[in-house]
Order: sequence, then C-alpha cells, then structure tokens
Amino acid sequence: MQIGEASRATGVSAKMIRHYEQIGLIPAADRRDSNYRDYGAEDVHRLGFIRRARDLGFSIAEIGDLLRLWGDRDRSSRDVKALTQSHIRELDAKIALLGEMRETLAHLVHCCDGDNRPDCPIIESLAGAAPISH
Repeated sequence: MQIGEASRATGVSAKMIRHYEQIGLIPAADRRDSNYRDYGAEDVHRLGFIRRARDLGFSIAEIGDLLRLWGDRDRSSRDVKALTQSHIRELDAKIALLGEMRETLAHLVHCCDGDNRPDCPIIESLAGAAPISH
C-alpha cells in the first residue's frame, strides 16, 4: 500500500511515517517503479505498534528499545518491564510537576480580581514583578 493508505490504516500521518523511516524506527519502504513508497502488512503492524507506544507517552528512544525487544524472541520480559517501569517513574514526575503548575496557576487566578482594571497578579508574576507563591 502507498503511504496515504498506511497512514489511514494506522492513524500515523504520512509526515510522521517518513520521519520514522528517516530515523530508522521503520525500515525504508520498498519503492515502486513510479518511486512511490510501498508498505506491506508488516510495516503497518510496526507503525501500529509505534502509534500505540506514542499514545502511552513513550519517547522515540524508548520506542526504539521496545521495537528491538519486540523483535527479539529471546528477550526477557524483565527487560520490557524495567523499561516500562522507568517510563512510569518519568510520568509520575511529570504528573507531580503538572500538579505544582496547576496549584500555582490556581493561586494566581484566585489572586486576580478579573475586573476592568489593568492590575493583574498573573501578568505581574509572569513578568517577574511579583513572586509566584501559594
């Protein structure tokens, strides 16, 4: 199938498919006489794997590792689990940071009168004129 069909089948944009090919996440597609890329069922399956991994927030490097593990039938599931646990720790750190950001913004919103006057603690804080605290 051509790149547009592979894109529709996997939900991965044609631009990202070309990018994944360029960085080696998927092998270079066969080319037709017309020079169009030609993707097979294995390529589409691999793109689906990448899409699902991206949906779970894995980085490109982590996906490369997961793809290598997926293709290695002699792998230990311990390796897959360890990679995933590391990813969970990264997500937990991001969640904590997002919580702090939300608290700070909620505090700033609470401090802002939201009236017709130009005084605004949100703008003052972003400009560095007022400390961000809560």
